[in-house]
Amino acid sequence: MDFEKIVEENKEYVKNLRREFHMHPELSAHEVNTTKRIAKELEKFGIDYEIAPEWNSGILATISTNPNGKRVMLRADIDGLNVKEMNDFDFKSQNEGAMHACGHDGHIAILLGAAKILSEHKDLINGTVYLVFQPAEEIGEGAKYMIRFKDWYEKVDNVFGGHVWGELDAGKISVEEGPRMAAGDKFTIDVIGKSGHGAKPDESIDATVVASAIVMNLQTLVSRKYSPYDDLVVTVGELKSGNRFNIISGSAHMEGTVRYFSKKIGDTIEERMNEVIVNTAKAFGADAKLKYEKIVPPTINESKSSKLAEDTVKETLGEEHLTKYTRTTGGEDFAYYMQNKPGCFAFVGIKNENKFKQYPHHNERFNMDDDVLSAASLVYAKYAINFLNSDI
Repeated sequence: MDFEKIVEENKEYVKNLRREFHMHPELSAHEVNTTKRIAKELEKFGIDYEIAPEWNSGILATISTNPNGKRVMLRADIDGLNVKEMNDFDFKSQNEGAMHACGHDGHIAILLGAAKILSEHKDLINGTVYLVFQPAEEIGEGAKYMIRFKDWYEKVDNVFGGHVWGELDAGKISVEEGPRMAAGDKFTIDVIGKSGHGAKPDESIDATVVASAIVMNLQTLVSRKYSPYDDLVVTVGELKSGNRFNIISGSAHMEGTVRYFSKKIGDTIEERMNEVIVNTAKAFGADAKLKYEKIVPPTINESKSSKLAEDTVKETLGEEHLTKYTRTTGGEDFAYYMQNKPGCFAFVGIKNENKFKQYPHHNERFNMDDDVLSAASLVYAKYAINFLNSDI
């Protein structure tokens, strides 16, 4: 394989695909047209595929030259966000209120580029490659959805995916072992007090005060109940209480998120939060109830898979493209694939402030340097080839 030639030949193809998908974002579990468009490209390459019927979105494609060989999965998530785009370039979203504000348009293009490369080099494939175009990552449901579609997950030996990353310089790739993205849990808290006149607080139980105390006391979990060497975030992102200036609120509702990498924290955080919440409310004479949901587990790269990915980046692009990047407390449902299978999750740098101002993921002006995506396509494809021909 002539790596430089492959990257250059596919640059416009992958970039144009990314921009086309950017114009037509679809929200989680509703990626029907996106799925159809992906299918058309796979048909061009002669790659067999099936559309997951439950939502009529999401694709499992298969390239196999040796059914008795090993099996590897490459994955891209395909959903957009309910964000109104504020960019003014000519390929901005044409779907009002929806935007590829996290880079999943780039992920689709990368994996289709990898599909093209693999279809052109089938002689190097010693086994089976699954290409998973996954819906609903943004709501933490898509990986579970694709895992229960057919029996491919039971058969697969290794999984690989990635995320374009706005904090990494364009062309740099991070694939180191260990924790990469955090668990993303969700909680809701309902406080029940006693409403009354704003002029007579002694006759009421002020749910706003109780809720405020709960918010502050939850922070002591981070600072006093867990090791300072463990990353832990407890955020109350929403607090609603009261509806008039002179009425003491009798109820309050809060929602928030917890982020962590440690299994110990995952096993104990709900119970410890509940102790703080219930006892804080009790101190004011109020009641409080916690509902806790585990949305996605932490994303943790397996060591041998990361070493294979590092070697693949060096082989295809050169050692100068390999970089280290700290783990992030963002969540990613790719973690579900790696709960029972070894694998690696990559960060693909897309920041290029010489071309445009960089805005964060989920921002209405998010953009990327899509000239570097074809290089990522090559890394994906060669990782699959290398795994199938390896002894790991």
